[in-house]
Amino acid sequence: MIRCPWCGNDPVYIRYHDEEWGSPVHDDQTHFEFLLLETQQAGLSWRTILGKREAYQKAFVNFEPEIVASFCEKDITSLLSDPGLIRNRRKLEAAVKNARAFCDIKKKYGSFDAWIWHFVEGRPIVNHWQDISEIPTQTELSDLVSNEMKKAGFSFVGSITVYAHLQAIGIINDHLITCFRHAEIANLR
Repeated sequence: MIRCPWCGNDPVYIRYHDEEWGSPVHDDQTHFEFLLLETQQAGLSWRTILGKREAYQKAFVNFEPEIVASFCEKDITSLLSDPGLIRNRRKLEAAVKNARAFCDIKKKYGSFDAWIWHFVEGRPIVNHWQDISEIPTQTELSDLVSNEMKKAGFSFVGSITVYAHLQAIGIINDHLITCFRHAEIANLR
């Protein structure tokens, strides 16, 4: 079985790659989970965040955006003392701010899912990369979504972070064409 080379032999990466990365997401709670984790990653490796995923799930109440949106300064202070998290005040404050923006989008558009997928008219972009060096870190789409997210009140959503998010939630299929997941996900269209 051939996988994307970024997995290496790391069982955490392999599981994430084989079961999640690039699969189209249409559940708002999962959207919020990935968004929260992506914004916590800024400047760190994704492996670091995956290793802390359970701690984030517990600290952020199973990634319930409405609950996280109600967090106050006392909650942020508590999160800063949690050794299972990246204890960066700005990132933790951004998680709460982003939960509020996420909830605003849900109110305005019916769901975050409807809003994020409208950028591609509900159809994933299926790329056909042969080598990992071909995969961009940002595109015009990620620039657009990043700008719209910032206008909506989100933080830590630069174009590179947004591109990674679009890959994670399946809006962009960047599995290499030699990877078994490329065809699996392309067939989900």
